[in-house]
Amino acid sequence: MRAIVYTEYGPPEVLQLSEVAKPAPKDNEALIRIRAASVNPLDWHFMRGTPFALRLAAGLRRPTATRLGSEMAGQVEAVGRNVTQFRPGDEVFGPCRGAFAEYACASEGALVPKPANMTFEQAAAVPVAGLSALQGLRDKGGIQPGQRLLVNGASGGVGTFAVQIAKAFGAEVTGVCSTRNVEMVRSIGASHVVDYTREDFTRSGRRYDLILDMVGNHSLSDVRRALTAEGSLVLVGGPNEGRWLGPLTGMLRAAVLSRFVRQKLRPFMAHMAKNDLLVMQELIEAGKVTPVIDRSYPLSEVPQAVRYLEEGHARGKVVISVEGGGVA
Repeated sequence: MRAIVYTEYGPPEVLQLSEVAKPAPKDNEALIRIRAASVNPLDWHFMRGTPFALRLAAGLRRPTATRLGSEMAGQVEAVGRNVTQFRPGDEVFGPCRGAFAEYACASEGALVPKPANMTFEQAAAVPVAGLSALQGLRDKGGIQPGQRLLVNGASGGVGTFAVQIAKAFGAEVTGVCSTRNVEMVRSIGASHVVDYTREDFTRSGRRYDLILDMVGNHSLSDVRRALTAEGSLVLVGGPNEGRWLGPLTGMLRAAVLSRFVRQKLRPFMAHMAKNDLLVMQELIEAGKVTPVIDRSYPLSEVPQAVRYLEEGHARGKVVISVEGGGVA
């Protein structure tokens, strides 16, 4: 089968399309014929081996795991002997290591049925960004109906999910994005849109109960000025501040400061949870959430897809369309 492989850290050129053996599922796994995968910032962080703290888990001098891709949608090809929820032919989506490939194995406990009203590409876009938005808003942010919410980075992968989920939860949503994305962000449910090229939301005088920030392009003191007295800031990622900790630097700074102020400043990283994927499935089937896809690339163009996402201008998600049917 074909898969994207890399054996050294570096730019997108280190990613190579290679022939590798088709994996066999373990007892609690399903072998998935991948129809689509999605690109995430974590992919280019692992590709480049930055921030350097990441290499403590990924390999100090070269990657110990040579496959990229963390989420997919596809069809069950075969199942391990302990798998009871799925059978060959079922359409599923969920987290999956090594998803930039024609086949990969995933734990039964990580997979959920693909909604019938979604394409494979849309379903592949959901797990990482969708759960980041859901958990960030609900679990870290404690979102409530009627609250005033601001999403900084509303046109990105997590942001487009956050706007729709927050609206479904009954919040009054303000999205921050560039000029070219204003109408798109409004179309997915934002009541108000701030064009950051023309206005700084931290200096507008408006106050928000909750801010979900994927960008981190303002100082904590400036963002706090846009919060109510007991409002919450949830940081999902941020800019690279230094080669050692990267986005973690700003998150650690917020965690320390939060101990000394009334406002809640909460760094956040999503975790994969099947129950939450089922929540996303319900929201999608009800028509309350629709994944926004910017571009789709074939498997052979994963390097170009990762480069495009790394540039930071993607509208919604960047996905990989996999023409299945490779051979071992």
